[in-house]
Amino acid sequence: MLNIEEIQKILPQKFPFLMLDRVLELEPGKKIIALKNISINEGFFGGHFPGMPVMPGVLIIEAMAQAAIIMLCSPKEGLADSKAAYYLASVKMRFSHPLTAGDQLKIEVEPIKIISGAGLVKAKASAGDKEVASGELSFSRKNG
Repeated sequence: MLNIEEIQKILPQKFPFLMLDRVLELEPGKKIIALKNISINEGFFGGHFPGMPVMPGVLIIEAMAQAAIIMLCSPKEGLADSKAAYYLASVKMRFSHPLTAGDQLKIEVEPIKIISGAGLVKAKASAGDKEVASGELSFSRKNG
């Protein structure tokens, strides 16, 4: 399990773009389960959408991508590099349920294919017993 301080040491993203609060389970290179608590204080709720606050899908994808970075670049694997840049190459995602304030987003990511500096992962996000989104993300990593 990783707390927020440990997450911040791995991810290049910082506030307000840090999309994970805790890692519940981590098998470096094999699987991660992470959480994001959705608060009404999130800045995006002011405009998405007034009177009906819904977390933007692109931020759900970003949370999935950040979980993938931790899974593949955990210091336990010796791959963490604070100067590395990560590029999301493509997304095949299906959204099935909206996220609102008070929800807790649970993200599960597993690799499909990983090669040096790039990879394809499958990701699933849920809130309670409802699936929010699922699909595939491909990315590359460039060392700074």
